[in-house]
Amino acid sequence: MSGRQLLAAQAAVVGSLVAALIVTELPSILREVRIYRMTGGLRANRRYP
Repeated sequence: MSGRQLLAAQAAVVGSLVAALIVTELPSILREVRIYRMTGGLRANRRYP
């Protein structure tokens, strides 16, 4: 196995792990985004000092 093949294999493993993490955390990320939008987002600085 050459160095290039090893690097490609490692990139595939890391990519699949990151994709699995994103898929498992997606519902909580969407919930946090919804809460952030309900509280005003970036425009809420004057409301919540």
